Amino acid sequence: MAIVTSASVNEFFEEVVQDAIRAQGVQASPAAKTYVIGLLADFAKPQTAAGQTLERPLTLLLDEALHTVDLAERFEKLRVLGDGVLYSAGFFADHYEARGVDPGYVHGIGQRAYESAGALIRRGSSTDVTAPQPTDVFGEMASSFHAFVRIIADVADRTVAHGVATSKGLLKLYERWLRTRSESLADALTTHGFVAPRGGRTLQ
Repeated sequence: MAIVTSASVNEFFEEVVQDAIRAQGVQASPAAKTYVIGLLADFAKPQTAAGQTLERPLTLLLDEALHTVDLAERFEKLRVLGDGVLYSAGFFADHYEARGVDPGYVHGIGQRAYESAGALIRRGSSTDVTAPQPTDVFGEMASSFHAFVRIIADVADRTVAHGVATSKGLLKLYERWLRTRSESLADALTTHGFVAPRGGRTLQ
């Protein structure tokens, strides 16, 4: 699927994220919804920094981030790592499975990254007790990480289903359905004349 303009990217992901949140029955704050939409829009652009989570060991990236001396740089590395793990766990879970990496381990890295990023913000805001306290988006992303992975995976399914225009795309759709047993993908297959058994997704 080709998404051309920034406006169309955000509009597309706003719609599918809302649908995914409803489908997964997840309670998410407006701030968290906005964050996830922005994350997906960023990943739709080429050369996204968080893409390195598929190229380097996650424990190494986390260790580097936690031991970065400059606090602003540490926060950015933690945020980028959390984003990368969340996105890749939802869109490319099979990448980790093919390497024999436990999903719980992957999710734990993402949770730790987000929680540590949130702790840096909370530490900074605590120095001025009279200032309005910021919404703890990263704390929410950490505590509900598994739920947000389900949301991103649902978005991935809807994105794949939306982009089916050729026999190759239909095969990709079917292969993803075989791995996930997603209801969204089953619906999309039905529109193309396939009757997929309903059993719910296998992603935890």
